[in-house]
Amino acid sequence: MQMKLLGPFIAQEQHGSIVPSAAKPRQILALLALRAGGIVTAATLMEELWGNQPPRSAPTTLQTYILKLRRLLDQALTPGNDMPGTPSGGRPGRNRSVRAKEVLVTRYGGYQLDVEPGVIDTQEFERLQELGQAAFAAGDFAAASTLLAQALALWRGPALVDVKAGLVLEIEVLRLEEARMTALESRIAADLRLGRHGRVLSELAVLAAQHPLHEGLHAQFMAAQYASGRVWQALQTYQRLCGTLGAELGIEPSARVRRLYESMLAADASLDVGPSAGPQPRATLRSAV
Repeated sequence: MQMKLLGPFIAQEQHGSIVPSAAKPRQILALLALRAGGIVTAATLMEELWGNQPPRSAPTTLQTYILKLRRLLDQALTPGNDMPGTPSGGRPGRNRSVRAKEVLVTRYGGYQLDVEPGVIDTQEFERLQELGQAAFAAGDFAAASTLLAQALALWRGPALVDVKAGLVLEIEVLRLEEARMTALESRIAADLRLGRHGRVLSELAVLAAQHPLHEGLHAQFMAAQYASGRVWQALQTYQRLCGTLGAELGIEPSARVRRLYESMLAADASLDVGPSAGPQPRATLRSAV
């Protein structure tokens, strides 16, 4: 099985897709995949589908949706089916039904998607991100950059972009998007520590425009500009951030970003960057990365 959630929803078994076309079964499968290996309670699934006011028929309807998902899984697991869950010219096969139930398992109070490790892209993303963050913390910036870049390459667009999100999925998607942004900032920070300022300039220009209120990305953009000899552009980036924060939120940049700006204005020697080593150990610039 292969399941991809970091973009349009893809779920493939041996002989076909198991992604339902109907919205609610699609939501159920997406949520089960996001929490693969753990039990998702029936109450949680009903909250996802109907919010805080599920209809009286919700438990029965949920069971119907689970049955439909198992039939799709049966069909994908077995070649030559004429109908979901039904072998050609005969009644549903017991063996195939068991196989589906071994993947989409009924547990006490809920359901569990039981798949092998590594088949779901969110799990692989989290694994690579964890390794990358550990490498960054250990000072191995080259490994951190590589691992975090591999994690980010798994993304094909916004998470579950083609799945209608209810109360539960919406929170899960926000968590994933926040993890993506954290991985991105850390990867850029690793590249800056490696002296790859010119390489990330254009990327940071786009990111700063896409996230006009994100102080961390703007600080990194300033750092890359300054280290590339574009001092006036770094100062201009700060002024633009000030204007946006003031107009949108009525606040000033954080003390950390202000200190970076003041050090750049003063041409602080601690901001000097070597040819390939990145910011020096005591550099204020390092606080941006």
